[in-house]
Amino acid sequence: MSLAYRDATLDDLPAIVAIYNSTVPSRQVTADLEPVSVESRFGWFHAHGPQKRPLWVVEDPRQPGRVIAWLSFSDFYGRPAYQRTAEVSIYLDESARGQGLGKQLLTASLAAAPTLGIDTVLGFVFGHNDASLRLFRGFGFDAWGTLPRVAVLDGVERDLVILGKRLDPAHTAA
Repeated sequence: MSLAYRDATLDDLPAIVAIYNSTVPSRQVTADLEPVSVESRFGWFHAHGPQKRPLWVVEDPRQPGRVIAWLSFSDFYGRPAYQRTAEVSIYLDESARGQGLGKQLLTASLAAAPTLGIDTVLGFVFGHNDASLRLFRGFGFDAWGTLPRVAVLDGVERDLVILGKRLDPAHTAA
């Protein structure tokens, strides 16, 4: 699948939330146990902006206007000394999974990070989410920490793995 992404608009928020909510039942991707509402995500949406912490969407090339993936850069820990560090999150519509789109989005995010003032990229991934762990590790992310059994999903305690990559300006992609 060919990658063409753009900055999200508020009109994209329902599709962004729908993709996010589609991952809730899997218990692989998010610690939310129930779907979230569009209204509950307004603050999160407005915390993003193209200049510093973008929120990108990918439209289906066969159906323009239909959002099939999104990527966000989010602040890490909310303190000024961490402004050059960002968490990257990638969510794909079920129809777009397994086609290399996650790799393309991660490549694009690592290439864009220096222009956004980001030199450290983090991923927070459940320890049982093998696909996401493979994706990030394939781009040279290392496990910088594991928070053992911090999430309880359907009565099962799960680890959270913090993956990190320090960007060398000459080597921003895998």
